[in-house]
Amino acid sequence: MLALLSLFFAALLAATLIPAQSEAVLLGLMWSGAHATALLWLVATLGNVLGSLLNWWLGRYLSHFADHRWFPFSTKQMARASGWYRRWGYWSLLASWVPIIGDPLTLAAGMLREQLWRFLLIVTLAKGGRYFVLILIARGVL
Repeated sequence: MLALLSLFFAALLAATLIPAQSEAVLLGLMWSGAHATALLWLVATLGNVLGSLLNWWLGRYLSHFADHRWFPFSTKQMARASGWYRRWGYWSLLASWVPIIGDPLTLAAGMLREQLWRFLLIVTLAKGGRYFVLILIARGVL
């Protein structure tokens, strides 16, 4: 159970600007064979999506604090993500798994008032898809 909680929190933190390596935790647990791969995929996806949901919430409700030092995204990151989001709309959330740009994209989605149901659907597909492909690669399928 502790291993699954570790994976969950690593995935949740990895979806924010706090450095965390959810992929390494996922692969380590998968290779240990102590848990079903499908369960590991589910826990990692859930944690990562909830971390993105936290970013969406920050964008939606706390963006007026963006000029404060403690705010987790820089002005430059927010401007870049907002530009992507304005250009590509909610489809840009398919890139929410991409390092460096993905987390600010989820924040921009909240700032630009993306509907929660659509946000969760697209982010879950993107983040779950990333972990799924990672698992396939680790197993030598891809």
